[in-house]
Amino acid sequence: MRQPALPDPCPEWLASLDDAALHRALLERVEAAWQLCRHYHPELPRPKVWCDLRGKCAGQAHYGRGGLRFNPVLYRENRHAFLVEVVPHEMAHWLVRHLSDGRQARPHGREWRTVMERLFGLEASVTHSFDTRRASPTPYRYHCGCQAHFFTARRHSLARKGRRYRCLSCAETLVYQSFVEHEKHATNN
Repeated sequence: MRQPALPDPCPEWLASLDDAALHRALLERVEAAWQLCRHYHPELPRPKVWCDLRGKCAGQAHYGRGGLRFNPVLYRENRHAFLVEVVPHEMAHWLVRHLSDGRQARPHGREWRTVMERLFGLEASVTHSFDTRRASPTPYRYHCGCQAHFFTARRHSLARKGRRYRCLSCAETLVYQSFVEHEKHATNN
């Protein structure tokens, strides 16, 4: 594997940044990645940048909005890895999409892997290994015959509107157990 094309940010420096400075560091990293991509595709439009992504996803190239979205919670907790891995990952999507045949390319297909490996000098990793518990809370408890399941607010809302979910282990329909019910059940045992 080649040397990474973008400079390695100092982890100590990153750890010392407040939220405003951290946001500026993200914007600077996106700019550096975009400039690198423009050496190979000069017409590549500059992506807008938002830190409004929620859930387990670290980043997203959003073509409809014309830019890149990042998860602020995962960024705050994984600063170095985020700048080194996630920004180039999303910028590679941005570049591939804007190539002449980019609309036909698979999201993590040959073109994207080539950009990651040859342009950015990074391993073409599709997923991250960040701890997503704080970024994607799952406060709604459901149960079946064999275990507890925890839902996000979105999945809970769908279940309350009638969507049925089954356990992959025992195949029973999952039933909502409110926090009060859970506490009552736990104290009676």
